[in-house]
Amino acid sequence: MVVNGTGLRKVYRMGEVEVEALAGVDIKIKRGEFVTVTGASGSGKSTVLSIIGCLDRVTSGSYSLMDRDVEIMSDSELASVRNQFIGFVFQTFNLLPRATSVQNVELPLIYAGEGRRERREKAMAMLEKVGLGSRAFHRPSQLSGGERQRVAIARALVTEPALLLADEPTGNLDSTTGNSIMELFQSVHNEGKTILLVTHDPEVAVKGTRTIQLKDGLIERDVSN
Repeated sequence: MVVNGTGLRKVYRMGEVEVEALAGVDIKIKRGEFVTVTGASGSGKSTVLSIIGCLDRVTSGSYSLMDRDVEIMSDSELASVRNQFIGFVFQTFNLLPRATSVQNVELPLIYAGEGRRERREKAMAMLEKVGLGSRAFHRPSQLSGGERQRVAIARALVTEPALLLADEPTGNLDSTTGNSIMELFQSVHNEGKTILLVTHDPEVAVKGTRTIQLKDGLIERDVSN
């Protein structure tokens, strides 16, 4: 089991007010699944992604990633787990504006301590895989939105993570470009990668193998596509 969460509850305190973002969610993701998480704004989608991505901790409940108990980890251990096991793709791409495509893709390998030659070879190979080998030395300002997202996906995959997390990856793209990005995700999934993708778009949600729909911090529906 890649993801194993039981009774996940998250409460945020805003002054004297408590907001329950998750109200006791059970979520399990097996190796090789492509799970989409959908729901209205405020349903808990982003909170689920933050907890599964080890960016936030639950208020109560238990969560293990790759059979490792996340709740007992220190902040430095969590950072190591994120680098080792998780690849992130964001709606806003989060690329370094002054770095080239290949330099952006190399970043996780730098944090992992890879040598210069090895990380350049891996980054170039991953850019070729996502169809951007010819754009390796272009900066983000020289790329289209779809190309920027492909660079971000290459960066997420370059460490060969156990889990790929995507937060509204088509949200800033037109429908045609968004479809091409989803085709890339499906191709990555067909190679055996485990994916969790958060989206508000029902047309995107059905492109996974399973959809979890959230409402008011609870799972309203969990179905195979």
